[in-house]
Parts: sequence; C-alpha cells; structure tokens
Amino acid sequence: MSQLHFYVPDETETLIRSQAKRLDVPVSQYLASIVKREAANLEQWPKGYFDLFAQWEGAFPERPAQLPLEARQSF
Repeated sequence: MSQLHFYVPDETETLIRSQAKRLDVPVSQYLASIVKREAANLEQWPKGYFDLFAQWEGAFPERPAQLPLEARQSF
C-alpha cells in the first residue's frame, strides 16, 4: 500500500480529525475514502452538468480525461 504525505492548514486538520473520530475510523482510512470517492467522481460528468441544455436525450458523451481548468477549480 502506498503512503502519501501532504500538508493542510491547522483548521483543516482539526476538521479531518473530528470527522474521522465521529465516524470512528482512523484518519488515514477517512482520508483514503475521500480520495477514492473523489477520484471515482472524476470519471463522471458533474451532477447537473447537462441541465443547462434542458433535457438530454440519448447516451451521455464520454467525459474527457481532464476537465477544463474552470471546472477543476470548483473541487
């Protein structure tokens, strides 16, 4: 299993530790679940993405490997 190291502001650490404690899981497991969920979401169109075009009919087009910069900034 790989290990990742990163830095977060103290306030973010407090939130992370609080959520992990609330869920009764280790911090590493809590963070791994967030990363896994977010990585899976990158393979899907964001919720409501096609609402702008009214009612979408047919199969959704394939999502590009990388969103335009404007869309990525909202994550």
